[in-house]
Amino acid sequence: MKINENYLKLEQSYLFSTIAKKVAEFTKQNPDVRVIRLGIGDVTRPLCPAVTKALHEATDEMGIKETFKGYGPEQGYAFLRQTISEYYKGHHTEVSEDEIFVSDGAKSDLGNILDIFDADNTVLIPDPVYPVYVDTNIMANRTICYMEANKDNNFLPMPDYAVDADIIYLCSPNNPTGAVYSKDQLKEWVDYALAKNAIILFDAAYEAFIGDETLPRSIYQIEGAKKCAIEFCSLSKTAGFTGTRCGYTVVPFELKCGDVALHSLWLRRQTTKFNGVPYIIQKAAAAIFTPEGQQQIKENIEYYKQNAALLTEALTELGMSFIGGEHSPYIWLMCKSGMTSWEYFEYLLQEAHIVGTPGSGFGKNGEGYFRLTAFGEREDVEEAIKRLKALK
Repeated sequence: MKINENYLKLEQSYLFSTIAKKVAEFTKQNPDVRVIRLGIGDVTRPLCPAVTKALHEATDEMGIKETFKGYGPEQGYAFLRQTISEYYKGHHTEVSEDEIFVSDGAKSDLGNILDIFDADNTVLIPDPVYPVYVDTNIMANRTICYMEANKDNNFLPMPDYAVDADIIYLCSPNNPTGAVYSKDQLKEWVDYALAKNAIILFDAAYEAFIGDETLPRSIYQIEGAKKCAIEFCSLSKTAGFTGTRCGYTVVPFELKCGDVALHSLWLRRQTTKFNGVPYIIQKAAAAIFTPEGQQQIKENIEYYKQNAALLTEALTELGMSFIGGEHSPYIWLMCKSGMTSWEYFEYLLQEAHIVGTPGSGFGKNGEGYFRLTAFGEREDVEEAIKRLKALK
């Protein structure tokens, strides 16, 4: 028996596990202190009424012989894929329901999609970045090249034709920085991918937070993208499905490697290794895309965006440098002068009892930066702001 030794190349602990351990130690030593958590990007608002109603109805259906469901369709139920296709159409984007694969979340698919690509591919990943992009490729022993995301390029790296890459990860709105690519910038990436015969893995998990219609919510709003991009979407932050688990991945029919359609490879992979999302969850997900559901989730998204606005106003008042927050639940701020990311983490935890995420956990270019999330209750955000101002 031999293990996959690539796992030994990973960091000893997943970033958020390390944070959880540090916070647990602090609360154990300070049981009377109220800790405000603005670190992990988990939602706090409950599922909207349209979703819970659908969950109840679907549960009842599963208890009746005539409406009971066993194994579902391989790509997800048609009723959900149709509503997702219509959702795209509402944002001036054409995606066929047969190009949509329902999954248990973007995180799973972003890792699992690598099954259909050879290990001998060079991967281009921005730094700083969501750790899953890096770790899943280390597990497969792929060569990773990093593109510099920094203050000079507003944390939106652009293609360099001197660099050859096969697989490109892009996330917009970005996690952790909150930065958003324009249509012109994404067009440059699509042109680069087509020129290099590369594929873009586009993470659109936070598309619902974009409030400016001139900014792209899908890479398929860019001409040529269907020939070079796979898009991953999540209902976790859009509709509070972090604990309910549902998302979807789009693999266009036009996307090919030579004569091989990637759609057929992904279908084969999913039918072999995945049994689909439960019927109950898919019915709940479909309720999100009804007029009633859209209005209700919009209210929750606006709640988080207002939290972000309060935080960015306070940081501006304090004279702190930051980006994000406008079209994203994440705010990426520069640490207090001279502090490393983990030093600032400890400083905020010890002095203000606020938990955030050290930027260095997202890559070397994250050193000296810190991520705050707008996912939280309003009173907690307001209290965090008071504590930040008291530190000045």
